[in-house]
Amino acid sequence: MSTVVLKVGMSCQGCVGAVKRVLGKMEGVESFDIDIDQQKVTVKGNVQPDAVFQTVAKTGKKTEYWDSAAGAAESKPTETVAVA
Repeated sequence: MSTVVLKVGMSCQGCVGAVKRVLGKMEGVESFDIDIDQQKVTVKGNVQPDAVFQTVAKTGKKTEYWDSAAGAAESKPTETVAVA
C-alpha cells in the first residue's frame, strides 16, 4: 500500500466535494484525508502517485506534490473518508 500526499488549491466545500468525487471513483484508493485549511490531500491505497496526481488535477484545481517542508506546519483535524 502506498500513500500519496498532494497540495490542492481548494477554497470551499465545493472544491472538497470535487476532489472527493474523483477519488471515490478511482480504482485502488482505500481511504483519503482532505484538509481544506492546509489544502492537503492524503490518499492511501494500491495507487500510483502519478495516477493520483492526474486524477485530482482533472478537477481543475491547482495540484502539486506536497513538499515535505510544508508538512512541518501545525497539525489540524482532517476529515477521513473510507472508500468501499
